[in-house]
Amino acid sequence: MGHKLMGDLQIREARSTDLPALTQAMGQQPFFADRLSRQQHGLGRLLTAWQDNLPVGVVYLWLEPAEEPEIREHLPDTPLLTHLETHAEHRAQGIGTRLIKAAERWLYAKGYDRVALAVEVTNVRAARLYARLGYREWPHSTVVCLSLTDGNGQRKVEICHIMVKPL
Repeated sequence: MGHKLMGDLQIREARSTDLPALTQAMGQQPFFADRLSRQQHGLGRLLTAWQDNLPVGVVYLWLEPAEEPEIREHLPDTPLLTHLETHAEHRAQGIGTRLIKAAERWLYAKGYDRVALAVEVTNVRAARLYARLGYREWPHSTVVCLSLTDGNGQRKVEICHIMVKPL
């Protein structure tokens, strides 16, 4: 597919009716079903990026207490930017950056004064992006994070740096 001219990128909150399109484009049906359910209960917000009526990127704002005890202790009531993902054919086009900025604007409008995220220690490229966008590594140690990554709902253990940004 490469770099053909794409339609305008639209970023919006996912709707429950988006589940088939999200699953077809990005896989991970259990993840999207879970996050849409949490969103319906006010526990988070699933932001999606659409181009030519196809989902090309997602990010989930986790508004519940963090699962990781260290994050709950050091960053109470701090929303977490999680599961930032851009479709493989649409990477390096600024979609991830636009999703992050949309998430930050939404959080700021809701009265939050900071946001945090976990980045797997070997994911240097992502850490560079977050640093460029104003995220800074916290002064505490790395954290064992659980990420829901594969299609069968299994959770993968990762060692993560925690990065925080004032809004």
